[in-house]
Parts: sequence; C-alpha cells; structure tokens
Amino acid sequence: MGKIESQSGQAEARKLRIAVDIGGTFTDGVATRESDGCIWVGKTLTTPDDPGIAVSAVIANLLEQARAGGACVLDEVVHGTTLVTNTLIERKGVDTALVTTQGMRDALDIGREWRYDLYDLELVLPRPLIDAGKRVEANERLNASGQVLVALNRAELDRIAADVRALGVRSVAVSLLHSYLNDEHEREIGAYLQSALPGVEVSLSADLAREVKEFERTSTVAANAYVKPIVADYLRQLESRVDAVQCGVPLRIMVSSGGFTSARSAAHTPIFLLESGPAAGVLSALNTARAQDLQRVLAFDMGGTTAKACVVAEGEPPIAHSFECARVRRFKRGSGLPILIPSIDLIEIGAGGGSIAHLNRMGLLNIGPESSGSQPGPICYGNGGTEVTVTDADLVLGYLNPDNFLGGEMRLRKDLALEGMRRLADRLGMQPLDVAWGIHDMVNENMASAARIHIAEKGHDPRDFTFVATGGAGPVHAAEVARKLRIPRLLATIAAGAGSCLGMLAAPARADRSWSQPALLEEIDWRDVNERLARLLAEAEAELEAAGARARDLQWTIGAEMRYYGQGDNVTVSLPWQVFGREAGQVLRQAFERRYETLYGHLVPGARPQALTWRLTGRSPSVARTFHWGDSRGRDAGAGKPRRREIYLPLRRAFGAVDVYDRYSLSPGTRLAGPLVLEERESTLVVPVRAEVDILPDLTVSVALKEFE
Repeated sequence: MGKIESQSGQAEARKLRIAVDIGGTFTDGVATRESDGCIWVGKTLTTPDDPGIAVSAVIANLLEQARAGGACVLDEVVHGTTLVTNTLIERKGVDTALVTTQGMRDALDIGREWRYDLYDLELVLPRPLIDAGKRVEANERLNASGQVLVALNRAELDRIAADVRALGVRSVAVSLLHSYLNDEHEREIGAYLQSALPGVEVSLSADLAREVKEFERTSTVAANAYVKPIVADYLRQLESRVDAVQCGVPLRIMVSSGGFTSARSAAHTPIFLLESGPAAGVLSALNTARAQDLQRVLAFDMGGTTAKACVVAEGEPPIAHSFECARVRRFKRGSGLPILIPSIDLIEIGAGGGSIAHLNRMGLLNIGPESSGSQPGPICYGNGGTEVTVTDADLVLGYLNPDNFLGGEMRLRKDLALEGMRRLADRLGMQPLDVAWGIHDMVNENMASAARIHIAEKGHDPRDFTFVATGGAGPVHAAEVARKLRIPRLLATIAAGAGSCLGMLAAPARADRSWSQPALLEEIDWRDVNERLARLLAEAEAELEAAGARARDLQWTIGAEMRYYGQGDNVTVSLPWQVFGREAGQVLRQAFERRYETLYGHLVPGARPQALTWRLTGRSPSVARTFHWGDSRGRDAGAGKPRRREIYLPLRRAFGAVDVYDRYSLSPGTRLAGPLVLEERESTLVVPVRAEVDILPDLTVSVALKEFE
C-alpha cells in the first residue's frame, strides 16, 4: 500500500501544466511543475497563416526544457489566443446569415443612431458583419413580457430553413426581439436549422447574452457566428496536436472574464475568447500584487501589437459586461462593434513594439495603429520589414541589446534600424536620434494620457497605485509611463515577457450567466428569480466541472444591474449566493443605495429602484501562486557583474553609460541604483532615471522612482 501511495506521489510531483498565448508578433509559453512552482519559458514568432504551428513548437520546446530537469507528465494545456480579435478586425470570418424577428432585419444598420465624433465630416461607421441581403425575417412575435403573440409553425420553420439554405452560408446567428425573456422560439429555430442544414454552425443570442438592447445582443451573436466555424476548426486541430504530444491531455481555454473553460465550451461560444490574452496579463499582475499585499494596481501589458491597462482598486479585476471590438477609429468610443460579454475592464492605451511610425496627412509623426506583426516584423528583425517601428526606435536608443534578443537566438540589426530611421528623419527634416526619441516618447505619452483619464474616470489618483508591467515591451516602457503618471513604484514580474501565460496558470475556472427582466423592486417575482438562478447555477456548474473544477470548491455570486426608474445609467450590485426570501427586496434596496451613494454622493428622494439584468458568476478560488525558475536562471545569483552600455537618458537629453545586468544573476535582497538596465531572455527592464531597484524574494523587481518631470 505504501509503495502505491509513493508512486502516486511521484506522479503528482511530475505533473506539468503548460500555458500558451498567441500574440500578434510572438507566441509565448510557460510550463510549470505543479508540485514546486518551477517554470520554463518558451517564445517564438507567431505563424499567422497557421497559428497552431507556433503553438506546437512552443509546447515541444517547453517539454524538452522541463524533461531535461527530470521526468514529467503533461497534465493540462491552457491556451489564450487573439484569433477571434484578429478575425473580426480583419473581417476574415465566414459567410454568415442572421435570422431575426420580422421588422428587425435593419437593427444592425440602425444601431443606436448616434455619431461617435460630431465634428468629423468624413465619419465612417462600422460595417455590420452580416450584410442586409443575408438576413432572414421570422414571422414570430413575443410581447415585452415574453408572452407569445405570433407563434411559430412547421411551415414557417421550413421557409426559414429554405431561405438560409439558399444563401449558401457556413454559419447562422439567431436573435429574436424578446428572447432574453423567453427563448422558446430561438431554440425552436436553432434546433430546426441544425437538423435541416447539417454542417452549418448555429449561434443563439440566448446562449450568449440574455439581455435587453436588441442591437447590442444581435451584434454579439453575429460576431459569435462570424468566427465560430474558424475557431471550432482551430480548436479541433489544436486538440489533435496536443493529443499527438500526449494522449488524453485536456485543453483549457482562457476567456475574457479572467477564467478558463473547456475547449468544447469555447468552440460553442468563441466570442467569450475575445480579450483572453490581455485578460491573462492582468491576472499575472494581480498574482504579483497579492504576493506584495497590494490592493491598488495599474496593470500594464505591452506586447508586439498593442498596449493595454487595467485599474484594480480592490484586489480583484473589475468586470465590464459590454465593450467594443474592431473599431473604425482605434481610440474612439462608439466606433466599434458592441459586444455583450463579461470581460476584465481593459482599455487599449497605445501601440506595441511592432507598431509602425508614419507621417499623417499633415506631415506629422504618428505611431500605429498598423503593426508590422511577426511577418515581416520591425526593420531590425532583418526579415524584409521596411517600416520603422517602436522596437526599431528602442534599439537605436540603446534600450535593447542587439546580441541578446531572445537570449541571443535572434540577432537584431541596428544598422538596418538606423537606416530606416534616417529615411523617416529626412522626410521630417530632423535628426535620426531625435526621431527615435520622438517615437519612444510619443508612445509613452499617449499611454500615460489614456491611463490617466481611465484612472480619473474610476475616481482615483494615479499616485495611489503601484504600476505592474508585463509583456515583451512592457518593462522597456514601464518606467517612463509610470514617471509621466507620477506613480512612485513599479514592479516587473518574474518572466514578465511571458506574463500572460503566468496569468493563465494562476487563473481560476469561471462561468458567467445573465438574463434581463426589467421590473421595479416592489414588483419582482422572487420565486421566478430563484427558479431562474437555480437553472443557471446547474448549467454553469456543468460547464465548470467540464473545465476540471470541483463543484464543492466553487464560489458563487449574484449580481444585478439596477437604476432608479427613468434613469439611463445602471449601477452594479453584487451579493453572495442566496435563495431570496421575504426580505429580498429590502436587502437589494440597501445594497443598491449603498453603491449609488458611493458613486454619486447622494440618493434620489422618492425615486423607485428598478432591476434590469441579473447575473450569476461561478469561479474556483483565486490563490496567489509563487513561481521560480526550473532552468539555470537564478542559480548563479550573486555571480553576475554588470556591463556598461550607452543608452538615451531622457532627463539629460543625451546618451550616457549605465550598468547592464543579467536580471537573474541578481539574488533576492540586492539593491541597485538607477539609471540601469536589467536584461532577460524575453524582455528588458529599462530604468533611465534615478531610482532604487530592489530584487524581492520571488525575483520580482521593485523600482522606486526618484525623478519626475
């Protein structure tokens, strides 16, 4: 018996989890041995024509690294991808049809009938994903209470199926007018189409967003249908590739709300993957913050294509239930496609390392939104790129080591970057160095400005926060962005260049459900609310168990979107799971009034609270994870001697020699003085001003800035 237990313990100790994140430029991976938190990191250029090639290469590399340190067994693969985002932005989804209630076919064109820029005479609105000619009207109708006014019959179902078949589409979205109250007709149409049109994917709004706002709900299900066959094929291929590495290994998929789900669930509702990579970056920052007992954090993730930020004020990431994607104007709210899914409340605040510098119509320098991607990449990659990027500017300024990019696996061409910078400088009538600094500083200023506004909108002061940087380009720019925000302390996590993957490994399993049923508080049918919550609980519990979570460990919360009757903005109220009884109305009123008074400073005398949308969230517990290197990094700590390199020092407006350290040659407890540079294989931390730099016990780097503009 003891021998069996010993073998079982050895097997447990050898279990390996791998997280892989596909970015616009690089595909990152991290493997961790669950028994002791040892990690190994892999990174390769993304293969846009077949993203699975890069994923397979990273998994194989990670297994090779981990097995060099002893036998191990792959236990789970967690994956995040930009596939959904890129497909929507590039409009490369499949031919899709929409089935909607008679009279509602133009909802996607009408939208909210407002202009996102009142003064733009050349305003361009986002084009719907489904053309008007591919929308089929169903002769059915419910009233605003969900009662049937016009019933469906077999002849109407036959007609709908025939009309969709004639369009020759690969996917169908079904969004009926009041299906958030009663989804009977949607499910009838969905089941009939699946039976009558084999091989055609069907998406129902009732499976994605049981909420009011017919335009946003229809936009959401249209986006899901538009990408569903592509994501389903991709996940099937990826499961096969993982199976080829080791049979029976489960594939978990990161979702935008900061949890993970099963591959099967992700293939059915791929729109939930929209912000999976950036969401994981926030979780990595929060994992580091928990280890330092920090509650207020500005999580900053900058990769090859974009930079995103998240304001965390209470130790948990804020969740938004609606946002936009595929914007016509990247930073213009209202210029994108509205999506009703739970997502960590992120803002895109700037460009990434591969973002292209160019002259606008007025002959002024601009950066992005276009990116060089992984192919051809920045000029300095030497792969045929001709457009100057942020990475080229960082190299010219001395912030990157051309001989140590990806640990020396990839040599950067500073000569090519300088040549490209000269060409751009000639067009601007400036010196190449001034253009390089202009690109770097403009990117930092844009990010600081966007973050400053976002923090102010949340009612906070940036000086009260700690800045946590992840992403390949994040630590390069973090000190300057934090300095512009006057945030005094900066943290760079272990393996910051693959921070999203660490976030996936620390992520809980999570499922979200919602439904709208507008009612004044005194008119709510609490028995009906309890019955609906019970059904959603069972549904979400099954999804989480399929993702490997144990039912007894799950934590459940009930949310409600509320407002005073007649108002336009909603207030989110959150309560622990409960069965509502006689005092439910009073409990909810008190919670609403506390939140309302916190936000607005006062209550509205005589106004009546109204509940619009109910939400149910289930998740496994969040546990702070500690990681340390499984390879040779950190084993020779204390033995490293600094080199010297000339970098551009912004406060002196000139180059100066600074110490350059191998980050993992520095042992915990080491204190250094900036300016300096800390290099690692996947990223570089640049501190170009006076600062106190400390190596913390978990190898996080803490930077206390001492110079501000």
